[in-house]
Amino acid sequence: MQLPAIKRGKFITFEGIDGAGKSTHVAWFAELLGERLKPFGHQVVLTREPGGTVLGESLRELLLHQTMHLETEALLMFAARREHLAQVITPALSKGDWVISDRFTDASFAYQGGGRGLPIEKLNQLEQWVHPELQPDLTLLFDLPTETARQRLSNARSPDKFEREDGDFFEKVRNEYLRRAEQSPQRFLVIDGALSIASIREILSDKIANLLDQSIANG
Repeated sequence: MQLPAIKRGKFITFEGIDGAGKSTHVAWFAELLGERLKPFGHQVVLTREPGGTVLGESLRELLLHQTMHLETEALLMFAARREHLAQVITPALSKGDWVISDRFTDASFAYQGGGRGLPIEKLNQLEQWVHPELQPDLTLLFDLPTETARQRLSNARSPDKFEREDGDFFEKVRNEYLRRAEQSPQRFLVIDGALSIASIREILSDKIANLLDQSIANG
């Protein structure tokens, strides 16, 4: 029996404060989605921000480890994103592939806006300049109380400059993420990062099934 067609790829992003658990699940999610898309002839592109391209990975090293002016930091984030869109995200979506990105523009609003205090209007202007017509089809926001997330990070690898920030910074980042989720409930799925890995993966598996059903229905 011939399978129904899925014509358009979807853009899915993973977000959350450091330590909320998204990194535990993003590769697993991409692999499971890829297996379920294979019969339809589509592939999954797994990427990350900052990064995703040769230039983006070079900028990532600067952004995660070098001290710089707040506006410089934001501009470099969006410069890396512009390259990421041009080289990876837009070409993949245009072919019908599905793209999963570990962070995207919501992270800039949360970290540079919420955490660092850059005016949201400046971030809105950068967003409209860099990707005025593209938003993720789905954003999976892993949410966890700040103190719990920081306890998890204490056992992690050598921290980058963001991971070394204090609890107040991460509380502001978390609040901005939740504000954006409240503003766009149709795009965000907020996941309790305190749930067990098995419970979270059941939620994610169900979400993949729903996405495929919607894509088949829409052609």
